[in-house]
Amino acid sequence: MKLSKAFLKTYKEAPKEAEVISHQLMLRASMIKQLTRGIYSYLPLGYKVLRKIENIVREEMDRANAQEIHMPVLQPSSLWEETGRWFAYGPELMRLKDRNEREFALGPTHEEVVTDIVRNMVDSYKDLPFNLYQIQTKFRDEIRPRFGLMRGREFLMKDAYSFHIDEKSLDEEYLNMKAAYERIFERCGLNFRAVEADSGSIGGDSSHEFMVLADSGEDDILYCDVSDYAANKEKASSIIKLEMSNEEKKEKELVETPDCKTIEDVANFFKVDKTKTVKAVLLKEVLADGANYFMALIRGDLDINPIKVKNIAGAATELEMMDEEDCEKLGIAKGYVGSFDKNENIKVVLDETVKYMRNFIVGGNKEGYHYANVNLEDIHYDITGDIREAREGDGCPGGKGTLKIARGIEVGHIFKLGEKYSKALNATVLDENGKQRIIKMGCYGIGISRVMAAAIEQNHDEWGIIWPKAIAPYLVDIIIANIKDETQYSLGEKLYEKLNSKGIDVVLDDRNERAGFKFKDADLIGFPLKIVVGKGAIEGKVEIKDRRTGESQEIKVEEVTDFLKKFIEE
Repeated sequence: MKLSKAFLKTYKEAPKEAEVISHQLMLRASMIKQLTRGIYSYLPLGYKVLRKIENIVREEMDRANAQEIHMPVLQPSSLWEETGRWFAYGPELMRLKDRNEREFALGPTHEEVVTDIVRNMVDSYKDLPFNLYQIQTKFRDEIRPRFGLMRGREFLMKDAYSFHIDEKSLDEEYLNMKAAYERIFERCGLNFRAVEADSGSIGGDSSHEFMVLADSGEDDILYCDVSDYAANKEKASSIIKLEMSNEEKKEKELVETPDCKTIEDVANFFKVDKTKTVKAVLLKEVLADGANYFMALIRGDLDINPIKVKNIAGAATELEMMDEEDCEKLGIAKGYVGSFDKNENIKVVLDETVKYMRNFIVGGNKEGYHYANVNLEDIHYDITGDIREAREGDGCPGGKGTLKIARGIEVGHIFKLGEKYSKALNATVLDENGKQRIIKMGCYGIGISRVMAAAIEQNHDEWGIIWPKAIAPYLVDIIIANIKDETQYSLGEKLYEKLNSKGIDVVLDDRNERAGFKFKDADLIGFPLKIVVGKGAIEGKVEIKDRRTGESQEIKVEEVTDFLKKFIEE
């Protein structure tokens, strides 16, 4: 590509609404153009990066023996109703009606569609296992699209689905996909980590997220400093010191506590540490025909993890905080909540930390009052377990080491779905004994457009993008310093043609612009190598500069091909 012919316009400044560096730099480098909030066009340079990432993904999926298909974006509501996700997925599902008032969704994911294909085509265990994947545009009605390609309403994704007769086969494919993902992100030149994760709205038994480590990441990753353990904050577990209190139990006492609606207020009022209090958190699961209500009780110095509460309580959808209307309906004095008598309308989940406490303070279920000297036998609870949010500095789950925290950007997620969708959609096969068996499934996703943004978040400096070699729009930018100099122009053209003929991804900056302008554009766009054809051209020499290291050297033009061959292999 010759930049004199390119559809390219770079900018010194990014729009004010561009919050993160990847969004700013992609706009400035003319890689994307916003159509409306959360929806972007990919311009030539950006689209080339996207296709390079897509090709790496496709090559590794094919290498892992997955088979590519292409499924419809438009999905009928009837399929989603069969699995219960038409309502459970929530407002993020893009919904529409056709002229006959039939409801459809623009697919954010394709579990229902692919399972429908399989249930109508596969009937014997001999047809299993197999893995089907596609690379396709997805849609999500984000409440607040932001961060450019990181959280858009339309995005490019690779999603794969595997089908198995038993858990052993599913486990094998899960590891196969995990290894394929590691190869993909390594080839993309990313610093990443696979972490244990919650399955979220996709569902299933277990999952891993692939996180690109970056300070701008939206997600907290907790990892052990002496082992391979790593999990996102929603899933992470930890060890904290828990010792049974040896205090002598006292008589429960109702105490007036005016204007004490927070744990801090309560601890200050009673002049105790927050570890002597119990916090009650009120949550709800919104359903099509109402809501389920939950109360989570935990030691006052700790925070609950709503995902853990959801999983332990058996809720089907994400939990939300109760509002004033909910509290009024249930007769709850918000800020003064406790659990002493069974309430048929509220399921109480108790964190294990409360079991070790004696003579603690908790809400009195009466405006302006708390109970002091409460003990475990005084309170009602339905379920107990670990609903605590793990923290940096806690002990690692294995018993050795300390949890550290890092920021990450999720670019991939793999799930063991088990029978979640195949059972709901009645996808079965006959086993070797002629009996009907429900197919077991796995699901494996990569946000391809997200990989593009994450790569920039991890690889940039004050001048612009620093693309990893494998996904750069072009590997080499040949810059003719002065196009009016016939020697420079001729040498630049010949070198460009030679590298092109060798299959090297090269661009020629033959624009009639100042050399400094071209250098700044090259750094902004992030070409891994600049080859400057300048005053040394008269001696048959060019300057090569490495974008990542800043190192430069002058070499003879006939040595360029060998230099590039070594650079590519490094």
